[in-house]
Amino acid sequence: MDTQSDTASAMVDLKEAICLSLPDDVIEATVSGEDLSVSVQRPSIIKVLKFLRDDSNCQFTQLIDICGVDYPEREERFEVVYHLLSMTQNLRVRLKVSAGEETPVPSAAEVFSCADWFEREVWDMYGVFFSDHPDLRRILTDYGFDGHPQRKDFPLTGYVEVRYDESQKRVIYEPVKLTQDFRTFDFMSPWEGAEHAHQQMLPGDEKATQDG
Repeated sequence: MDTQSDTASAMVDLKEAICLSLPDDVIEATVSGEDLSVSVQRPSIIKVLKFLRDDSNCQFTQLIDICGVDYPEREERFEVVYHLLSMTQNLRVRLKVSAGEETPVPSAAEVFSCADWFEREVWDMYGVFFSDHPDLRRILTDYGFDGHPQRKDFPLTGYVEVRYDESQKRVIYEPVKLTQDFRTFDFMSPWEGAEHAHQQMLPGDEKATQDG
């Protein structure tokens, strides 16, 4: 039995069933091998999640994760991506909705309780707001952090970092310190090369002989 072929066929059947059952909610559905991706109207994401969870032909009862993607060139720059698993069908499906910086996405916490922390992470890293979330606050950065680090326009300098200062016995904020100026890094080794049988110089060894 060709398991891969059977899975691909099952994905095509699943795609047709989803599009037939949710014609006004699905924007596009594509199958590539064993991979099914479904683009969903943003207001319909809860309806689609419930259908995939509860329909007897789907039974996608596990939400594996929710993540964000940033496309700054788009009018709605973010995509929120949901990965679902059906243990019964042994299939996975990916849902995608688009969102802007000021566009809320309905929270999926009422459908899958694990969505609570997943959505907090997307909010923290990308700034995507989830409406009706029970406790939408930062989860990876500290509460006083400014900005959303995984946006592609997030600056690498000009922000502060938090650490515990032993001398002051308290948490302090200070400017972010980069360990090296990568913009002028010349890729030459600051260390002497290893000893070789023929004493050959390796690229970068000359830097070790330069006077400081």
